[in-house]
Amino acid sequence: MREYYTITELTREFDVSTRTIRFYEDEGLIKPVRRGRTRLFRPSDRILLKQILRGKRLGFSIAEIREIIEVYKAPSGEEGQIQLMIARIGEKRQKLEQKRRDLEETLREMDAAEENCFERLAELGVSQ
Repeated sequence: MREYYTITELTREFDVSTRTIRFYEDEGLIKPVRRGRTRLFRPSDRILLKQILRGKRLGFSIAEIREIIEVYKAPSGEEGQIQLMIARIGEKRQKLEQKRRDLEETLREMDAAEENCFERLAELGVSQ
């Protein structure tokens, strides 16, 4: 295992910009070692970055990601973090399922409106 990773190595590995990594640093989610102007990331920072990016892909806010990271550091440790993740994933899933139902309903309404338009054009003797 390596002692440090550079910001360039992490940007390439995770396909993110240096600005993204600096943002997570500014938010206090990762804390690289500084040597002058150079940021050196420990393996633990790399793992945190991986978790942060996974959380973002799952739709978690920075505040939610911070909460999950902080729970890991609490006495409940990894178990508490996993339990919190399960709860948050369930909440996100419910919201997404509701959005899907709303989208399906909207699409049905659009289909009906479009069909009504075609029918009215036919009544007017206009061909499509």
